[in-house]
Amino acid sequence: MAGYVEMYRLGKTYDTPNGPAIIVEDFNLNMAKGEYVCLLGHSGCGKSTVLTMVAGLNPITTGGVVVANHEIDGPGPDRGVVFQSPCLMPWMTALENVLLGVNQVYPHGTKSQRHDIAAYYLTLVGLGNSLHTRASSLSQGMQQRVGIARAFALKPNMLLLDEPFGMLDSLTRMELQEILLEILVRDKVTTLMITHDVDEALFMSDRVVMMTNGPRARVGRVFEMPFQRPRIRAEVLDHPDYYDLRGDMIEFLEEQDHKKLKADAEKLEAKKRAEAEAAIA
Repeated sequence: MAGYVEMYRLGKTYDTPNGPAIIVEDFNLNMAKGEYVCLLGHSGCGKSTVLTMVAGLNPITTGGVVVANHEIDGPGPDRGVVFQSPCLMPWMTALENVLLGVNQVYPHGTKSQRHDIAAYYLTLVGLGNSLHTRASSLSQGMQQRVGIARAFALKPNMLLLDEPFGMLDSLTRMELQEILLEILVRDKVTTLMITHDVDEALFMSDRVVMMTNGPRARVGRVFEMPFQRPRIRAEVLDHPDYYDLRGDMIEFLEEQDHKKLKADAEKLEAKKRAEAEAAIA
């Protein structure tokens, strides 16, 4: 079934001195307009590779990505990206950092209109009193708020989040999760988020897509979230399905661990066997 976002037979191969390395293979995922999907898996499984291909920042080897009936062929303002580190210009103010993108996307708007757009989204993320503070003077959590405001100010068709709360303390992380969800629900922005945190995925997403280990990583299992929106953390934690879903997701990750250990052991055994045969010869 077609979706607002379609990733079909998506694959990424890198050339290495030892031959082609297939990181992601035959990755298929459709997303409805306004849907929030978390991509979850172990470190190094290819989550960020998928996200950067959808963002147009990493050339696609096989397959393709369609967003709002447009097949992507590179980066564009229709896809806002927030990374773990917001990559701000440290000598610029919070407002100036957001205006960098706004000025590009709204070139025909007046200076006042562009200012109002940037200030509006900074206020939404709680930085209304810090518009003219240099990025270098902001805390890590405040810098990430600027990055989120910058992405939303472009009014993208799709938001791509690569572990945006991974470097923050737990209280700041929970606060920003709730701020982000408020804006997403109101603006109905289709969102793909990378995370390795099971509880974060459960709280924020409509669906959690589990990735198999690489190489040749792909969709392993998909979980539908039964929680109503707007999300209230206490109600999510009290939902009768919460801990069953959490347990199933952790079980999937543990299965991937066991498969990796088995594969590593088989490789080691094959190497020892080859070395022994070479010594005899």
